[in-house]
Amino acid sequence: MLALGLLATLGARSSAPSFREQQLQYPRVRAAYAAKWPELQRLLVSHGIRASELEIFVRAFKIGRRLEVWGRNRGDAQLQLLRTYFIAGTSGTLGPKRCAGDGQVPEGFYSVNRFNPNSLYHLSLGLDYPNNSDMLLSGSDPGGDIFIHGSDQTIGCLPITDALIEEVYVLAVEARNAGQATIPVHIFPFELRDENLTTYQHHAHHYFWQSLQPGYQYFEKHHDLPKVLVQPTGLYAFE
Repeated sequence: MLALGLLATLGARSSAPSFREQQLQYPRVRAAYAAKWPELQRLLVSHGIRASELEIFVRAFKIGRRLEVWGRNRGDAQLQLLRTYFIAGTSGTLGPKRCAGDGQVPEGFYSVNRFNPNSLYHLSLGLDYPNNSDMLLSGSDPGGDIFIHGSDQTIGCLPITDALIEEVYVLAVEARNAGQATIPVHIFPFELRDENLTTYQHHAHHYFWQSLQPGYQYFEKHHDLPKVLVQPTGLYAFE
């Protein structure tokens, strides 16, 4: 009886819908796959990446207003740049988000923590803002609900138009479907090279940006992701 019960349980698990199948229940996701997936498959093949082993990484810069999607096969040493997207709308100024309603786009090291196939902005990928650093460095209410989404309008999020969020959303669904539990998202004010930090050496957030720089530099050197830590001060450290 126990064996029969175990077999029944395994059978039920094997018939459970995949993450992709769950997402394809939504009309906007089905439309995004129909419009974007054939081209994205060719893109992945051109980089030697198999959808069944896809991992992605997202990086964004405020100056230059660009959002990059990088990818690799699970287990590969280095990520490859797949696409660069223009951030179609912005709010706030240089510097991290520190409280609800400040209009700021966060800066720091995040990950995708939810998929919204019925977004007010077509499709959206939610970020785990506020993270531990934000909680330590912010006031009593750091705000929340930060997304990469469609449209060209925003207050504190990263909009890349409806057409382009379809590409990023489909790639994220494929990565999650392939087993990537954490999709990292790094957001920087600008490329954190020494000369750029020197240009902004008198900015109020210069010290905070210095704590971001080693993470930026590690990726630039290795095209791989550093292990991100948060110190008791709220500043970042890396391994």
